[in-house]
Amino acid sequence: MSVSMVTGGSYLESLLQGQPQLPSSPSAWLNQLRADAVDRVGALKVPTTRDEEWRFTDISPLAKLSFQPVRAVSSLQTADVERFYLEEAATRLVFVDGAYAPQLSTQPDEATDSGLIVSNLSTALSAHATAIEPHLGRHAGFRDNVFAALNTAFLQDGALIIAPRNAVAEKPVHLLFVATQREAASHPRCLLIAESGSAITVVEDYVALQEDAYVTNAVTEIALADNAQVNHIRVQRDSTEAFHIANCAVSTGRASRYRSVSVALGARISRYNLNTLLAAEEAECAIDGLALITGRQLADTHTCIDHAKPHGISRQSHKCIVDGAAHAVFNGKILVRPNAQRTDSSQSSRNLLLNAKARVDTKPQLEIFADDVKCAHGATVGQLDNDEVFYLKSRGLSEITARNLLTYAFGAEIIDRISVASLKHRLEQAVLEQTQRN
Repeated sequence: MSVSMVTGGSYLESLLQGQPQLPSSPSAWLNQLRADAVDRVGALKVPTTRDEEWRFTDISPLAKLSFQPVRAVSSLQTADVERFYLEEAATRLVFVDGAYAPQLSTQPDEATDSGLIVSNLSTALSAHATAIEPHLGRHAGFRDNVFAALNTAFLQDGALIIAPRNAVAEKPVHLLFVATQREAASHPRCLLIAESGSAITVVEDYVALQEDAYVTNAVTEIALADNAQVNHIRVQRDSTEAFHIANCAVSTGRASRYRSVSVALGARISRYNLNTLLAAEEAECAIDGLALITGRQLADTHTCIDHAKPHGISRQSHKCIVDGAAHAVFNGKILVRPNAQRTDSSQSSRNLLLNAKARVDTKPQLEIFADDVKCAHGATVGQLDNDEVFYLKSRGLSEITARNLLTYAFGAEIIDRISVASLKHRLEQAVLEQTQRN
């Protein structure tokens, strides 16, 4: 059945009607969560450029497309996707158009992963309901977010990771989301629970096997208990005709450490909301991001680091490399609440324009309601430094080679912070290829 996309509430209603009916869950709380999300979808509207949070991001092209319900059964084999596998990751969950693909996935080795739980969410609900219920749908709020509400309304398959108390996962967990169907809308879901004293690295990876338009509407929730450490690597390399909308919500416990590196290379229009709540004393986060876009691409990153308790530390560096007639948006808010004394926070937004038609809108924000804090932010938008180009030319490089080298180095600084060597190498190659000019 084809579903025509129209703007406003009718668009959302038609999208809901176009999806297959989900089976009722044995968990009453999950059924209620879905029902509440459906109610919010009915009450909310698709954001437009008249909304302050979306004024630079026009998603009206969605209204020009029609979408088919996702066919749940995948015929993909390992040979079709193994080029995306990470050699360091012994544990892998693969989702094809939002549906779990067990034949492409590998489960953790109980002997080496300290009791790590990595599973499809729908199959783990009964066994781990006590751990899941306090977190699923509780961090990524959908009361005022229509896309998070849509994702929650369709909640079925998803990636569940539970790092038990004091467990240290030596190898990264790879969550691979593969898009194969044109004009389909999928709703990937991830839930990561890091219990007290645990440490884990997770790679959240979005790729495509076709170049037509489709929609990925993802929601990720990450909860860190006291003294937990999470290294979260997120890579978006969708089709350049795709629409990628994602919400990630992080909550940290006392003295916990959250580290994030996100890289956006694909999608015709992408929007990533990352909200990090430093909910307990002495929590820390480090958030780095890179958007590398060209042609007609639009990449929008909105972040909020909420210092709710004293002695929190946050560091953020976001970079954009924009070529062609592409448009990058960055809005980064740091909020320091009244009782969050001794907060130490810094934010940097650096943006490189490679073409006269390229555009960047950047808006770093500080909202401080405490008086004993150390906070700083800054933003730059410009082209390559002529003095740096001249220096390299004086060392024998041609102007094109000098410019290519400086552009690559600008982006590679963020890529270098990725701790998974094979993924880091692939992304370095991608940046190198996209920054070369003849």
